[in-house]
Amino acid sequence: MTINTLHDWIDNVAIFCIFVLSISLLILLYRIIVGPTNPDRAMALDVAGINLMAVAGMVAILLVTTKLNDVILLIGILLFIGTIAVAKFLEKGVIIDRDVD
Repeated sequence: MTINTLHDWIDNVAIFCIFVLSISLLILLYRIIVGPTNPDRAMALDVAGINLMAVAGMVAILLVTTKLNDVILLIGILLFIGTIAVAKFLEKGVIIDRDVD
């Protein structure tokens, strides 16, 4: 296998993965909108964020750059904060507790 063949193969696999992740995002978008319960919607939103991280990783592979690593980390941080907020909202009904004296 030559280097050019290997690069072409990696590019084709990355494009295929982006295509599959895009289909997955469309299905998850349906679940986010129509989901039967709020926990189903929250789970689909988390998985959609993970898919966005994967798409950013695949684009970074295609562009042969490390500049998108910061974007991937930022999406991960925002997903974590969002998951905590949604879990608290589903459990207590509010995100910020205000003690009124």
